Amino acid sequence: MGNMMYFPLNLLSIPGLLYVTSPIFKNAYQAIFTERKVRIHTLTSFMLVSCIFEQYFFIANLTGFFFVYSRKMLSKIKDDSEKQIIDVFRQQPRFAWLMINDILVKTPIERIRIDDVVVVGSGECIPVDGVIVDGIASVDQQILTGESQPAEKETGSTVFASTTVLTGRICIKVQKAGNDTTVAQIGEILNKTVHLKADIQTKAEDFIDKAALPTLAASAIALPFLGIVGAASVLNNRLGYRVLIVTSIGTLNHLQLFSKNGILIKDGRVLDLLGKVDTIVFDKTGTLTLSKFSVAGIHRCSHYDADEILAYAAASEQRHSHPIAAAIVEEADKRQVELPPSDQTEYSVGYGIKVLIDKEYVYVGSDRFMEREGISIPSSIAEIIGSSHSEGNSVVLIARSESLIGAIELSHIIRPEAASVIQQIKKRNMGEVYIISGDHEVPTKKLAEKLGIDHYFAEILPHQKAEIIENLQKSGKTVCFIGDGINDAIALKKAQVSISLRGASTVATDTAQIILMNENLDHLLYIFDQAEAHDKTLRNCLAAIIAASAIGLAGVAFWDFGLVTTTILRVVSMSGSLGFAMLPLKKL
Repeated sequence: MGNMMYFPLNLLSIPGLLYVTSPIFKNAYQAIFTERKVRIHTLTSFMLVSCIFEQYFFIANLTGFFFVYSRKMLSKIKDDSEKQIIDVFRQQPRFAWLMINDILVKTPIERIRIDDVVVVGSGECIPVDGVIVDGIASVDQQILTGESQPAEKETGSTVFASTTVLTGRICIKVQKAGNDTTVAQIGEILNKTVHLKADIQTKAEDFIDKAALPTLAASAIALPFLGIVGAASVLNNRLGYRVLIVTSIGTLNHLQLFSKNGILIKDGRVLDLLGKVDTIVFDKTGTLTLSKFSVAGIHRCSHYDADEILAYAAASEQRHSHPIAAAIVEEADKRQVELPPSDQTEYSVGYGIKVLIDKEYVYVGSDRFMEREGISIPSSIAEIIGSSHSEGNSVVLIARSESLIGAIELSHIIRPEAASVIQQIKKRNMGEVYIISGDHEVPTKKLAEKLGIDHYFAEILPHQKAEIIENLQKSGKTVCFIGDGINDAIALKKAQVSISLRGASTVATDTAQIILMNENLDHLLYIFDQAEAHDKTLRNCLAAIIAASAIGLAGVAFWDFGLVTTTILRVVSMSGSLGFAMLPLKKL
């Protein structure tokens, strides 16, 4: 093999070889003389010197080529993967149509300011975060939320940069522009995420370094029996860059999958912890239930029927957007109740609303509001208020002509997907499931029973949630906490794994490690499945490399494998492990 190429040309290749592999020799020198350790570069440098000494110039140059190529490939693949992951959330136009004195002016994005009004039409990408002040549109938000169905947006709706108007035309008052937009913040988060090593990668690197000294010792033992070529062949079975390349590529490919499905991973290390979770804790309000109400009942205390009570309440609340008003108006629409015209609205924050309807005042609000207005509450309604509050429901009272006419009871809506997700968690034996709630005992217990959850904590304050998480951890549990991202900040920080359903609007301030951009629990199971797939991918990659190295070492000892055969094994194992690392891309 030493004569494979013309000898003088081989000699001329040595300076170039030493130049391209100089980082190996520098790192080896630092490891031996500064750190007093044997590392992977130490083995490679000894192998290269042995090849040159034994005139295996082709193998030496091939090793140098693969070293340079591996570093370049790893750098390029990382850059390309990072770009693909980050660009999913950063596809913004360079210009926007700015409304100035009723005239549209094409303006560079960097010149857009807060409170400017930009106009976006069909097929155009929204360039800013803001609120619609005029118009209606169907908006594709898949890039942020992962949801396939377009969202219908109207005046008052919030829209985000990088989403696309499919149909319609909207005027948007700018709240955030440029690097302050949600997608820009997500881009920065992802930029940090892709540089964090998964735990298995760190363990692999530690294993490589720990295996270096035994490999060098094996080479030294082989030297008197097999000669320099045999000893170099032992060194040629080292692990090294193959492990770093395939584990990095495998992790980056899985991060791409998460991004494409509207799941933001803020800390890549959480992928390893997900497989260890044996306790899943849900916050109740906003997580297992939606952050909106439904009408649970209409209670009469006068000659007015249920539809009349609802009509007065909806007419009073129709111009307001808070959750209770929205639930009342939605119920009126559902029942096709005709609303009387209203006038002279007086709103008392935290109490209720007073509206003139048919020349008489209608009062809609809390029991405190009625008492403040001098309106007495019948004992039957007082009992309903008490029982409703114990159930965790809210009650809105309606009065006309300073006399109470009825009450509307409202309850939180359970997420449509919650029951099936809990059922799947239990079916897969993923661990114990808990509910933590600040709500009363009765409604929390009823929700737990309805969803099939065995454990719950009621009437818990935010700081107490973190204490519960800590107590579970002290009992040996690995906890995944799923909350709303803001009110549960302390508990989210305390849990080993934290998932938030707050979506895109609070991504910068959310303390969770994982954010479900579509605010849907269905993706919870997908997260655990992909974490398991990620672990399997990296283990398969490592198994292929370690198996090839083991075969190579056995071959040198028993079957007279030399530098050529062990080099072929290295190339084959690299190709096989790369195949495993690239498998996740088939799912894109």
